[in-house]
Amino acid sequence: MSYKNWKIEKDDEDICWLHLDVAGSSTNILRSDVLDELDDVLNDLAQSLPAGIIFISDKSNGFIAGADIKEFTKVTTHEQAIEMLNRGHTVMNKIESLPCTTVAAIDGYCLGGGMELALACTYRVMCDNKSTRVGLPEVKLGIHPGYGGTVRSIQKAGPMAAMNAMLSGRLLQGRAAKRMGLVDDLVPRRQLKRAARYFVINRPRHRQLPLKDRIMNHRLVRPFIAKQMRKQVAKKAARQHYPAPYKLIDLWQSHMDNPRRMLEKEIESVASLFTDDTATNLVRVFFLQEELKTQGNKKDFKPAHIHVIGGGVMGGDIAAWCALRGFRVTVQDQKAEALAGTMKRSMHMFKKKFKKDRRSIREAMDRLIPDTTGMGIAHADLIIEAIFEDKDVKQSLYKEIEPHMKAGSILATNTSSIPLEELSTCLEQPERLVGIHFFNPVALMPLVEIVRGENTSDDTMKKSLAFGRQIDKLPLPVKSSPGFLVNRILMPYLMEAVEMVSEGIAPEMVDKAALQFGMPMGPIELADTVGLDVCKSVATILSAGDTLSLPKKMQSMVENKKLGKKTGEGFYKWSKGRPIKNKNASYGNMQELQDRMIMRLLNETTACKREKVVEGDDLIDAGIIFGTGFAPFRGGPLHYIYAQGAADLSSRLNQLKDRYGERFEADKEWAKLNTTN
Repeated sequence: MSYKNWKIEKDDEDICWLHLDVAGSSTNILRSDVLDELDDVLNDLAQSLPAGIIFISDKSNGFIAGADIKEFTKVTTHEQAIEMLNRGHTVMNKIESLPCTTVAAIDGYCLGGGMELALACTYRVMCDNKSTRVGLPEVKLGIHPGYGGTVRSIQKAGPMAAMNAMLSGRLLQGRAAKRMGLVDDLVPRRQLKRAARYFVINRPRHRQLPLKDRIMNHRLVRPFIAKQMRKQVAKKAARQHYPAPYKLIDLWQSHMDNPRRMLEKEIESVASLFTDDTATNLVRVFFLQEELKTQGNKKDFKPAHIHVIGGGVMGGDIAAWCALRGFRVTVQDQKAEALAGTMKRSMHMFKKKFKKDRRSIREAMDRLIPDTTGMGIAHADLIIEAIFEDKDVKQSLYKEIEPHMKAGSILATNTSSIPLEELSTCLEQPERLVGIHFFNPVALMPLVEIVRGENTSDDTMKKSLAFGRQIDKLPLPVKSSPGFLVNRILMPYLMEAVEMVSEGIAPEMVDKAALQFGMPMGPIELADTVGLDVCKSVATILSAGDTLSLPKKMQSMVENKKLGKKTGEGFYKWSKGRPIKNKNASYGNMQELQDRMIMRLLNETTACKREKVVEGDDLIDAGIIFGTGFAPFRGGPLHYIYAQGAADLSSRLNQLKDRYGERFEADKEWAKLNTTN
């Protein structure tokens, strides 16, 4: 019998090789039709049982990427969620209960439902290359494993390792996965089939869980460990915002004594999360991320040489990131000590990425070349200027380097707020100037704004978006205007926070209000981290465009050189890279504080929508989530406005205007939102 997605191949040793090649998809995903077909395949094989079954992918890009997330969006009721999860459980239980040996031969990504299928097999054999990863990242979608992965991962790896992997959602390379016990063997790709066959024929004994793991799984011990797990999760995610990790802990604590019962309860637990707003919005964020990935095509541009001008923290980190992604990079600064700092920070970045892989660290360092004289300019396909925010200084640099740039090369500025039209007036070829605005810290922030000026050519824009994907960032095309998108929307929020501190409200309370809303960091701590001089510079540029006024408190602190983290004192005093906060601080109505900050952010978002700074609501939401960390579980600022009701929020704006003045004047776009909401 032939199947659309599965191919059965039997060899001379009566081993069945079950090939997965999902029709109409570039990657293997466990769509409902794929699972239904697998159910039929397993029923057929049970009629004439082979010596063993080996699951293998015919896709070049991975084993199984997981469930079909598009199907998640169609699940709107608890009953539909139960039906979907039951389908997955039926198939996984059937694999586990087969009387013959089953092996998952893993090459490439094996995630979510794909990993749950692998865990249902008797053995798992994994390629030892860097592109092969396993993981259970469902928590990032607001749920937890729902095809039996909770029970089976804990049985294989023990509660601490398995729960940590599920609670973090992180992806694991081969060594870590084998050390934990999630996979049984790690082999080079050329030996994958041979190793899978070996496990079928020889059926080696399974590793027994160490005594400490068996003790931790005991019903009398689990409550104490579960309590510690909840404390750790609470440091990063509140239960009311992200219920999934807490439900996972509850599930393990209550039912690990009875695996069969825990499998049943897993279905109920995940089904209760599926239609929750958090899961719905986190699935939306997943698709927003996928949309950003489509903004640039890696094939459109691959520079052989990148030249970065500015060896400060920002420029140095941009250069290091490009070298980390495999590019030859020269980094220029007149000060040798600045370049020495860049090389030191780069080494730290590379060691963090490559761990003990000395060869990869050395190769990355070899690609990064310090340049005090600008020798790299003439060879570069892309020049990134990352000096401080001053139009005249930037233009002076452009005049100096343009004659030395080779034909077809691109000049990119990392300016955070200066419109490109102002910068390009000194250039002979303004069409090759583009904004490539990175966010700090470069290694952690996924977004880059690709800023198009009036003169930026289509070719320059296309290549710059491609470059964003080449360095594994999410490129967002943005119209050139003061502050672009992210800083334009972020600064009123920050300035309102500073205004409240000026009124005598404790910075700790302002930050707490933002954290309770779901922001990843409080605005006062963020301002200190970015640097109050940088905040002032951006705010000054925005105020020229009548979008912002600068609080006097900010002005006086910059004048007194209290710039935040980099000087050791700003709104907070800093010690060893951390702000010293008063734990007993208490002042102000938390809801009022939250409203003042968030409503200014939302108001500026509507203005950007009206001005079409970015094309479409989805890209605005994506930019603010991935550029500022705006509470992902809320789905983005515009999505939040629609969900809460534009009429109610604009009414709140009017109340704040009556109380605090014209800075809360509702943008004209609210009237349109009220009619379409």
